Amino acid sequence: MNSYDNITKPKGQRRIYLATLNSLRALKWLYDNESTFKQELLLLLVVITASFVFDISIKEQVILILAIVFVIFTERINTAIEAVIDSIGLEINPLSGLAINLGAAVMLSLLVASCIWLIV
Repeated sequence: MNSYDNITKPKGQRRIYLATLNSLRALKWLYDNESTFKQELLLLLVVITASFVFDISIKEQVILILAIVFVIFTERINTAIEAVIDSIGLEINPLSGLAINLGAAVMLSLLVASCIWLIV
């Protein structure tokens, strides 16, 4: 990782290019290291396919797909929280545990809400 100050920090198109490269590296890392990422991508593929197979409106298709995409986004934030906590130290700390558990609680709440939406 490069360290930049405000003077040497990349700007303009170079900044966008480097941000894109970093994002692609992160996605590759997720795919290689996080089984949940692969599962969520598979779920997204199944949901997209099912949304075209079953007779549902475009509005319902979009809502269904966005719900899965939101799960993927939220899981990535949870992974980022876990990475930051792990980088601080692997020793047991109640606040670190709380941060990780709160991230997991957000995911659980989102999954429950998604299931309720699917049932309704």
